[in-house]
Amino acid sequence: MKQFVVFISILTLVACKEEKKEMAESVLEKAHRIHEKVITIDTHNDINVGNFTDSINYTQNLDTQVNLPKMTEGGLDVSWLIVYTGQDSLNAEGYEKAAKNAMDKFEAIHRLCEDIAPEKIELALTSDDVRRISKSGKKVAMIGVENAYPIGEDLSNFEKYHDLGARYISLSHNGHSQFCDSNTGEKDSIWLHNGLSELGKKAVVEMNRLGIMIDISHPSKSSMEQMVTLSKAPIIASHSSARALCDHSRNLDDDQLLLLKKNGGVVQTVAFSSYLNTDKHEARAAYMKGLYSKIADSMDIDWYERSQFPELSDAQRAAFMANYPKVLKQAKIEASKDKNAPEAVNVSDFVNHIDYMVKFIGIDHVGISSDFDGGGGIEGWDDASETFNVTLELVKRGYSEEEIEKLWGGNLLRVLDEVQAVSKNLAEN
Repeated sequence: MKQFVVFISILTLVACKEEKKEMAESVLEKAHRIHEKVITIDTHNDINVGNFTDSINYTQNLDTQVNLPKMTEGGLDVSWLIVYTGQDSLNAEGYEKAAKNAMDKFEAIHRLCEDIAPEKIELALTSDDVRRISKSGKKVAMIGVENAYPIGEDLSNFEKYHDLGARYISLSHNGHSQFCDSNTGEKDSIWLHNGLSELGKKAVVEMNRLGIMIDISHPSKSSMEQMVTLSKAPIIASHSSARALCDHSRNLDDDQLLLLKKNGGVVQTVAFSSYLNTDKHEARAAYMKGLYSKIADSMDIDWYERSQFPELSDAQRAAFMANYPKVLKQAKIEASKDKNAPEAVNVSDFVNHIDYMVKFIGIDHVGISSDFDGGGGIEGWDDASETFNVTLELVKRGYSEEEIEKLWGGNLLRVLDEVQAVSKNLAEN
């Protein structure tokens, strides 16, 4: 009898193990099925024009976090390539220099889609374009402008940027622009406009007219509130997370999230370590800082902190950006070998922010972004090749296929449609 009981116990134990194994496999299979079916959209990927030439470009598996091979490997369908310009003096000379930088990036994106790899990637201007191009098997490029500073004071440049493919624009970045205050004003409580300038108010109206989504990820809270009041269309936060979970000025607080929901917009949760978990980030950052310097020194590479960037020459900045991925890649390898290395911010921390915002403002107002090649990247989603891991974590947490489709881009495309519908309506009335 005892032998029979033992035998049954063994069978039960084995059955339980097999059941758990089958459940784990079914979760993995479900995640793969969903990931292959839905259109995955990352709304913020920075670029370096040096990677858009005949000899060095995104058809190659470069050290960049985003390129076509990595997008293919990770199942990332749509990359919003960013026309970013840093903040400088609010004068004609500064605007002129910035305008050239912006045009170089616009031209680089068009070169990739029209000359370098038109059979592999195509520029989309509407949600219909996204679905058509994705269905054809090609990757999709879209264009966002991070900082309207290079537009200067000529509002007709908004239409110029729209004609070049820009479908969202942020009116400021790290520093107050001619259009609005930046979130960076929180550091010293010094504000230039107390929200939007008069030019900024006109810019909101112009973006509504053109059908350009207004991005509020970098502008100040007051700027965001005034934009929502003025805008006739929904707005987006192209790469921000929840301030309730991580108290950083780049994240949206609960009041802003509720305002975003009321407006009908969407917040694209960003996989940026310091915006997800402050304690984990700071411990890991301190450890990695020493590792970066050590590795750069061993490679005979000049290494700089972000605070030093404004003082660098164009040549120094270009050399740093070229070497940056190499140092990061080697540091990642070294850190993985160190059992005492502080834990990195990971995909679980990232999805914690998605969970919070979905519960707080609803599944229809939350999306996904990485800020790859602009400082973004976390353990588990450190480049586009690891995109599937985000879907896998969402499936593990019980999100349905319909919900995952909304998070991965359905919500963002819905907002784009609504913004363009407002533009059409304004043109007809």
